[in-house]
Amino acid sequence: MNKYTSDEYVKGIREEAETERKEESKSHIVIYFHKVDDPYSALTIEYVDKIASVFNIVIKPVLVGEENPETVHEPTLYSEYCLTDVNRIADYYGVSFSSKNYPEKSLVHIANSILAAVDESEFISTARLVSKALWNNEKKALEELSIKFTADHDLVIKKLNQGNTIRNEKGYYFGSAFYYGKELYWGVDRIHYLEARLNELGLRKGSTNDPVCILNLKAPGKFECEEKVNFYYYPSLNSPYTFVSAKGVKELSDNYPINLITKPVLPMLMRKMTIPSHKVRYILSDAAREGVKKNNPIGNVYSPIGKPARKAYSIFPIIDEAGKGFEYINELLQASFYNGINIGEDDYLKSTVEKLG
Repeated sequence: MNKYTSDEYVKGIREEAETERKEESKSHIVIYFHKVDDPYSALTIEYVDKIASVFNIVIKPVLVGEENPETVHEPTLYSEYCLTDVNRIADYYGVSFSSKNYPEKSLVHIANSILAAVDESEFISTARLVSKALWNNEKKALEELSIKFTADHDLVIKKLNQGNTIRNEKGYYFGSAFYYGKELYWGVDRIHYLEARLNELGLRKGSTNDPVCILNLKAPGKFECEEKVNFYYYPSLNSPYTFVSAKGVKELSDNYPINLITKPVLPMLMRKMTIPSHKVRYILSDAAREGVKKNNPIGNVYSPIGKPARKAYSIFPIIDEAGKGFEYINELLQASFYNGINIGEDDYLKSTVEKLG
């Protein structure tokens, strides 16, 4: 686990990728994975042309189909969350999106038929039109586009399979992501990492350093409420994202009138779920860069999977009743993801409880 969260690992793969690119005399190629019925793709597609206009790169769009089943647990809940999340965040990225339902399968087929037929040079501009029509349930608009661009069923299947193969080769599993030089950037909220890397290589065309993608969000300086608002936090002791988020949760608790309710959950691997190695690699490397960004970097990792997690969780109810539930979980996360400590050791648990008072 420590390998994929280290700065040395990131520097190494970047140097390797750039060396290979130069040896093969290739342009700076950024692959973009687009899935027509993926809500997140409806956001990222709005930024692809902007990225291409700012940097000296070649965008290679890849149309992909269904996700690999082994990477999606609780698919129904996952799909519901994706749609809800995109509706929440779209405005903050300047994208209009208000669909409350996934598009009909017949419209998805038309959308894929259009993009399977379109030339690569017209893919992005056409995909934007297709995305808007699809998510707004505008069948007529899709049918009009299909007059100019249409592929038969066999070609659509072939294109999607080819796209899925490329996606698998790059160690990815969804849509709405960019791939450049052995690194992945999933979603509109990771575009700034891609920008930073392209800037590092001196690929920006102009002299301005204005970011392509900005989150238009400002927290209120003051939040007044007669009663505290219940804020539920569901940490998992083996999740690097949980570790990274803990600092922000504490800041919310310290600065706003919320009643923080901590409800730990068992790690996925302890619920008989499996996570493919390529997904593990992305999660760890992505969480690591998020940790640096949020000034809560991942350090030395010691996975608490199994007995350590169960043992640490077993005394949570008592500690939570004493009003120290979040503080306890935060200590466990610091131990597991920064200090590399086995949280199942009796001496560690004893000293942690004493520290909490």
